[in-house]
Amino acid sequence: MEQRPYAEELAAFPIVVRWPVQWGDQDAFQHVNNTIYFRWFESVRIVYLERIGLEAMLMEREQIGPILAAISCSFRSPVTYPDTVQLAARVTRMGRSSVGMEHRVYSERQRKIVTEGDSTIVVFDYAAQRPRPIPDDIRQAIEVIEGHEIPAT
Repeated sequence: MEQRPYAEELAAFPIVVRWPVQWGDQDAFQHVNNTIYFRWFESVRIVYLERIGLEAMLMEREQIGPILAAISCSFRSPVTYPDTVQLAARVTRMGRSSVGMEHRVYSERQRKIVTEGDSTIVVFDYAAQRPRPIPDDIRQAIEVIEGHEIPAT
């Protein structure tokens, strides 16, 4: 059996991406600037959305797509260069038009989770400027990736 190359602490997350910390990610205080974590959350979130086909499928077929409605971040430990982080995302809830995600950042150098976050993505009709219900095929794709049914909220 092939061993998963990611941290054991991220085993419950179906999408994990390894990402090198860049020298330019640091600020004057010699640690990764807080804005970079939101970029990391975005990067793994986009990988997730691509895996379920949300962006291409909806924007091409129905002229709707994802929009970030809310995001939060809790910092546990500062990250510095050099390091490689593991960025993780999973869906924890689905509403009528929104999807709740959890994010984690794991430092390979520190061997621990250094940041936790949550975000809410809304299926959005850009022409009408209003939310749209999550299509059934997107709900099903999320549940396939997650490996279980997601509770409705």
